[in-house]
Amino acid sequence: MMTLQARWQWCKTRLARYWETCLNSRQITPAVVAVLLGCGLWQVGAWQSLERLGYNLLFQIREQLPHPGWDDRIVVVAIDDATLEHYRQFPLPRHLYTELLQTLEASQPAAVGFDLLFAEPTPEDAKFAQALEINGKAVIAIAANRHRQVINLVPQLTQVTGQGHIHSRPDPDGVYRQIDLYIRGFPALSVAMLQAYNQSLSQIIQAPDQPPLAQPAVLPPANPTQPEQTAWINWPGLTQGPKGVPTYSLVKILKGKVDPSAFANKIVLVGVTATGNDPLQTSLEQHLPTSGVYMHAAVIDNLLNQRLLQRSPDWVHLLILVSIGIISNLVLFPLGFRQRTVVALILPCAWIAIAVAALMGFNLWLPTFAPIGTFLIAGTSLQLLEQREKQLVMRLFARHVAPETAKLIWNHRSEIFQQGQLTAQEMVVTVLFTDIRSFTSISEAMSPCDLLDWLNQYLDAMTDCIHAHHGVVDKYIGDAIMAVFGIPFPSMDAEMIQQDALNAVSAAIAMQERLALLNHQLQAAGQPTIRAGIGIHTGLVVAGSIGGAKRVNYSILGDAVNVAARLEALNKQLHQQNCYDILISEDTFIQVGHQVQGYPVETLKLRGRQQKTGVYAIQKADQWIASENASTQPAA
Repeated sequence: MMTLQARWQWCKTRLARYWETCLNSRQITPAVVAVLLGCGLWQVGAWQSLERLGYNLLFQIREQLPHPGWDDRIVVVAIDDATLEHYRQFPLPRHLYTELLQTLEASQPAAVGFDLLFAEPTPEDAKFAQALEINGKAVIAIAANRHRQVINLVPQLTQVTGQGHIHSRPDPDGVYRQIDLYIRGFPALSVAMLQAYNQSLSQIIQAPDQPPLAQPAVLPPANPTQPEQTAWINWPGLTQGPKGVPTYSLVKILKGKVDPSAFANKIVLVGVTATGNDPLQTSLEQHLPTSGVYMHAAVIDNLLNQRLLQRSPDWVHLLILVSIGIISNLVLFPLGFRQRTVVALILPCAWIAIAVAALMGFNLWLPTFAPIGTFLIAGTSLQLLEQREKQLVMRLFARHVAPETAKLIWNHRSEIFQQGQLTAQEMVVTVLFTDIRSFTSISEAMSPCDLLDWLNQYLDAMTDCIHAHHGVVDKYIGDAIMAVFGIPFPSMDAEMIQQDALNAVSAAIAMQERLALLNHQLQAAGQPTIRAGIGIHTGLVVAGSIGGAKRVNYSILGDAVNVAARLEALNKQLHQQNCYDILISEDTFIQVGHQVQGYPVETLKLRGRQQKTGVYAIQKADQWIASENASTQPAA
């Protein structure tokens, strides 16, 4: 196993190579596009609707996993369907709430809160006010109308008990995710109830050696100068059902069908849960909404356990998106399409798992869909850029190389691309020239259409032989072909240079053998037969993109090209022991002499060169060249 130091060194090396590749081949573009788009969309709020869905998704996933759930100190007294059906009116008479307080007095709840508005005076208000005063731990709700004007409560009630606002607003999708803990310093119903709860705990007298019954709730301080002090709700779970909040029907409590001990030292919320009254959509209950009283229960739970949902600042979100854009490019860049598809399925799931872990372990809501979207943007940008580069490669090499060579070029594209062109490189290659003998006289005797068809048959057959031996057709010059063996990747050692020369000679032999078969077909069709000479030389060239801004070709330049062309022309003069019509230079023969039997035909000074050149004719080639060498893989 790798040590920690070795792993760190491996990571540093990989990062260094990645950045070097990015800067040299413009592969940093997808990361830049992903970062700019991801952060830009976040800044203009385009991700927010998806993030709301992410909020719901995180809670739905957490609900399927073991988690603490609701605090067992919270109880709901429900004005449910059974209660309304029994009393057949709503709002309920005030004396029922008086009876409820008197019933609860026997069990001594820690706090009682009414999620109800007592705005209309009734003859029963005096007794209800007296019950509230005796209880001393009750809180009633206050709210504003649609014009944002506070609804005045019955003065008799407000004078004897605390109040808390029940103002809340859903997000655009109807789900309640936030609550104002304070509005200009005035507490929410949940905060006011916990203030009463803390006061109740402080009034309990215990022996010094006894542990406290419960710890007081830590409440955020009020700031009267701040219009709203908002908090995100960390929904503990489903509100109803086996894991929900213990809920008791008001009518059953008043009829004595509920054990009073169920409310001992509890925080009791009284609210409407009847169907169609005060509906509330949560991240867990959207299609079948719950009731508004449970939102106050959720906030009480969060404050009791210090687990209000936390959101990191915007700069942290932007940092996450920047990191995702860079890391996704780092991960995806060296992979193929299939591997990227697998990663595109795994990484979003991994990020969701991280977000769920942050929610469960730290009460932290991480952005969900924005990082996933940024990752997908990076992957799409990378794929589009590669498609563009692939088209550029295909334009440069289309119909010039064998399919496996084109694939090799594409797989090594980062090594040869620079500013949209192929980097100029010095390399030792083997150049092959071939030309048709007496082409001018043949063309004069044929119609242009017949000549073109005849010539294309020949060029097609010769090109097949060149491709089969891993050569690249550099250009067609009328009836002549220039082919190169050893590009676009430079041969790094003597063995690879030798292999390029062997490939060139074996291709030349295959071309002459294929030409013999083609001539049989041409003769049967009544068309002129073809005789071609071939010249081969191994030497140093410069290979790269040649052309202007509007048109560019990949080609080679150097003395080796001229020598090969001169050797091809010498076939017209040197016929002795030149059975293949193939002439190779001494430099090439040195590379292939262990496989090819050749015969020195002359040493002469070629036109345009100072030094003399030894010229060899191919006399006989081992069977290995014509068979096994044709299947040799191209050198990378």
